[in-house]
Amino acid sequence: MKDIEKLVRDNILSLKPYSTARDEYQGELGVFLDANENPYANGYNRYPDPHQRALKALLSQVKGIASENIFVGNGSDEAIDLVLRIFCEPRLDNAIAIAPSYGMYKVAAQINDVELREVLLGEDFSLPTEQIKAAMDSHTKLIFLCSPNNPTGNAFCHEQLLDLVESVDAMVVVDEAYVDFSEQGSLKYALPDHPNLILLQTMSKAWGLAALRMGLALASERVVELMSEVKYPYNINLATMQIAQEFIQKGVAEQVAQIKRERERVAQALAGMRVIEKVYPSQANFLLIKVEDADRIYRHLIGDGIIVRNRNGVVMCEGCLRVTIGTEEENNKLLESMQRYEESLVY
Repeated sequence: MKDIEKLVRDNILSLKPYSTARDEYQGELGVFLDANENPYANGYNRYPDPHQRALKALLSQVKGIASENIFVGNGSDEAIDLVLRIFCEPRLDNAIAIAPSYGMYKVAAQINDVELREVLLGEDFSLPTEQIKAAMDSHTKLIFLCSPNNPTGNAFCHEQLLDLVESVDAMVVVDEAYVDFSEQGSLKYALPDHPNLILLQTMSKAWGLAALRMGLALASERVVELMSEVKYPYNINLATMQIAQEFIQKGVAEQVAQIKRERERVAQALAGMRVIEKVYPSQANFLLIKVEDADRIYRHLIGDGIIVRNRNGVVMCEGCLRVTIGTEEENNKLLESMQRYEESLVY
């Protein structure tokens, strides 16, 4: 078992977190005169639960993990920012991320004045385990790994990920934003034996709640405690919690299944087009496709009112577009537009 305390910044370890009077008193309360709120009830005049107890209890049932191991943030981006603030001393420590991958790791590191070292993926976008280890030094505190990875769509095998977690003296953050679409599943079963492992999940993708901005970090009780101490007290508002609980109870299994079916259909249809050089295997809700002329096809699709993500300027994704899987109707419009583009060319 790794001692993660030595990875935490000294000022965070000595932090006296903000607390409310309602945190300090446990019991039945009926008159609230502690927080300078408007006393006239309208459903939103009181501050929300800063610990999100009811929401975490529901998430605990759905995720199959104890509430104490769940951090709820304002999108996964809040959790990314928090781990940098907790573990990395600005201008001294560094973090490592694979490339190409989610761009916010680099942005958040730069905002926090932390060096981010990017390690290129291997052949066929494989996990460069040894290169990651070689890029580390005594000031490496974090490693960011996205699996399934964005924008490549592939997931890394659990054995490789856990080998890295077990062999490094750093916190390993595995971003599982797209895990609901993957056959591989979550690494959450490994959390009890790996205190330096943090898993990021989100309600924005499979759960369809992107507008609510709700992300999760699954980690050891101590890491969740640290994140809860450093976050701003009321980071999740009451309306967000209420709506999220309603949607979580409904479930999204059928929608996820439909997206996966559509992913395979769209992939097969695109693979049969002459303008498509390669459709990369995907365990996410998107496809990375290599095309003849990414910029030209991107502009063509825009002309048809369809926006995809042009990844032509991203390292190792030259000539590629990233296409989100939409509804059946939206996917048909994409395929029809691509077909028209192909028919307009002279071979």
